[in-house]
Amino acid sequence: MIVKVVVLFLVAMGVLAMFGRLRFPGQKYLANKKCPRCGRYRIGKGPCDCGRG
Repeated sequence: MIVKVVVLFLVAMGVLAMFGRLRFPGQKYLANKKCPRCGRYRIGKGPCDCGRG
């Protein structure tokens, strides 16, 4: 019984690892929303809070 639970856990972790490697839609868009200087996310259309980006 314990072996069955461990095997199912390892299979589930493998499936999650495969899904984690996929590139989700919208990742490129989120990368463009970061400030090029400080790396923080910009909220809205205004400049970054660091005052440089």
